[in-house]
Amino acid sequence: MSVEVVTFGCRLNAAESEVIRREATRAGFSDTVVVNTCAVTTEAVRQARQAIRALRRRRPNAKIIVTGCAAQTEPQAFAAMSETDRVLGNGEKLSGWAKARAAFAIDGAPKAIVNDIMAVKEAAPHLVDTFAGRARAFVQVQNGCDHRCSFCIIPFGRGNSRSVPMGAVVEDVRGLAANGHCEIVLTGVDITSYGADLPGAPKLGTLVKQILKHVPELRRLRLSSIDSVEADRELLEAVAGEPRLMPHLHLSLQSGDDLILKRMKRRHDRAQAIALCRTLRQLRPDIVFGADLIAGFPTESEEMFRRSLDLVEECGLTYLHVFPFSPRPGTPAARMPQVAAAFVRDRARRLREAGALALRRHLERELGARRRVLVESDYTARTEQFTMVKLRRASPPGTIVECTVAGHDGRHLLAA
Repeated sequence: MSVEVVTFGCRLNAAESEVIRREATRAGFSDTVVVNTCAVTTEAVRQARQAIRALRRRRPNAKIIVTGCAAQTEPQAFAAMSETDRVLGNGEKLSGWAKARAAFAIDGAPKAIVNDIMAVKEAAPHLVDTFAGRARAFVQVQNGCDHRCSFCIIPFGRGNSRSVPMGAVVEDVRGLAANGHCEIVLTGVDITSYGADLPGAPKLGTLVKQILKHVPELRRLRLSSIDSVEADRELLEAVAGEPRLMPHLHLSLQSGDDLILKRMKRRHDRAQAIALCRTLRQLRPDIVFGADLIAGFPTESEEMFRRSLDLVEECGLTYLHVFPFSPRPGTPAARMPQVAAAFVRDRARRLREAGALALRRHLERELGARRRVLVESDYTARTEQFTMVKLRRASPPGTIVECTVAGHDGRHLLAA
């Protein structure tokens, strides 16, 4: 049997899973399941462990290899699971498969192959020709993070920030577009830090412009989550003047209260977040925003929380990713005075309700609009603003079709 990859977490993991599948196959693995884990919350780690146990019941004879951020930050915990055959760190998961293969043949070889992620200095390009079964393709442009937000474990799973050279990114995009991918998403841990470690220190906006210039056949380019304080001038110019850059940005905001933002060690304040959204909307009136928001961060009072709730309206947010605060061992936030769990759950619920209302308002504004949508499955697609559409007639996945918005069901647009 072939190599199966089970992916948790971010779009960067999704991009890397394609490389994992290819490299593990080339190394000679078969009847193997690779679990590519996420460590952003304790819930994400719990779900990975639960999935590993379920996989062992479903595939009793398969090799189960665990990798990803949770494997990097908690290698011994995953190695101690009887269901796991090997653990590979993030530094090894893209290119360490030959070594992992050899380890299976050696009695007494360490179960975990996990090295110091902080010693990794480059983001080597791993070109992928196609993303099987996906309407859009993901291209890794950057990895790691130089910031140390007080709640975040990810730098210890990914290492310091490092960028893929611009030429390699353009070549990857060109190959994927040539193989029929209409839409490509640029991914990374902190993509707005792109280029600081490269000669000449090009910015993300420069990369976006070069991709669109040198790959004219690419129909749609999309960005994954960005850090609002790092949005550079050329990126703003691209948003304003490049119709092939999709009018949808997901912002890492986390809170709407300035004191909580300081305690999070974020580098923006509330006013900067609001100002950026206002500027972007002036540059591109049809743009929509998603955002990450944390509910119940340590020391958060009801008044502080309400500033996050108000931010949904003041920034004009449409899609919310709400995270009930989850203390990650080893982070400064885990040692701060915690908010009672009942308050955390209640605040997360209220934020999600605000998000549902904001989405409904967006859906209602779309009624009667004519949209070009990327088909994800026979009867579902997404607009340029990333809004899900239910199609009346089936279309081939991966194609772009036009439709008129006839209604909505509170979560999706309904095509005529």
